[in-house]
Amino acid sequence: MATKAQGGTGEQEGPDRTAPTIQTVQRAALILGSFTVGKPHMSLNEITARLGASKATAHRYTKALRAANLLRYDERTSLYSLGPQVLTLATAARAGLPIVAAAEPYMEELVRRIDETIVLSVWDGESATVVRSVDNTDHMVRISVRVGSRLNLTSSAQGRVFLAFLPPEQVPTLPRSVRKSELNEELEAIRKHGLSVNSPTVNGVRTVAAPIFEGDKISGTLAIVGTTATVDDDVTSPMAQALLETARALSQRLGTSEDSPNGG
Repeated sequence: MATKAQGGTGEQEGPDRTAPTIQTVQRAALILGSFTVGKPHMSLNEITARLGASKATAHRYTKALRAANLLRYDERTSLYSLGPQVLTLATAARAGLPIVAAAEPYMEELVRRIDETIVLSVWDGESATVVRSVDNTDHMVRISVRVGSRLNLTSSAQGRVFLAFLPPEQVPTLPRSVRKSELNEELEAIRKHGLSVNSPTVNGVRTVAAPIFEGDKISGTLAIVGTTATVDDDVTSPMAQALLETARALSQRLGTSEDSPNGG
């Protein structure tokens, strides 16, 4: 004898009802997670292979993701890429990181203290990404750094700080030849002083960056961004030491002990 559904919904209760929905979410996440900085474009055949499903199924998912602006399709190349809605979600996700809320008062105090733009970056798995920027207000030249900017691993001060303190296996995009030779001396200096200085000759901007730790692991970088005329390239300068003090205070706020790399 058949049993009627309770509550008048006509829906079956239990795991069988939710399983298809869970699979749909998992497959959509798998597709979106397949795109990386090194591979920003994928064909339908590649997406199909990643899903391990039929081409018709893969096409159905890509069509739904395009409708939600999570995927983009280039008819000229027949390739997919991440859609604009992903940027909105990424910005919201970064804004919700605990380190952003914790760092806010420290960044604002440092801006008042030195009157230079202060930038907070986190590691996104492949590069340093800016999650918060507090601009200077009193200089004739005002420097702004766009939130969401992804910084070069080897040429930015923030990128080099992450290279100095991240385990090598967490930096898969850095060629071994570079890791072994060109940056070794620079990375050792960063570990020693707790600071990285970068002065690109093309734009007159100078950046000084320091690591932020949670426990014994780096969780972000705090950086001063100014001009070569207002920011000294000496890691012992008062401005650089103010940055280092702030990064250490924030690290302790996040639970870092004095025995950690940035504990004092």
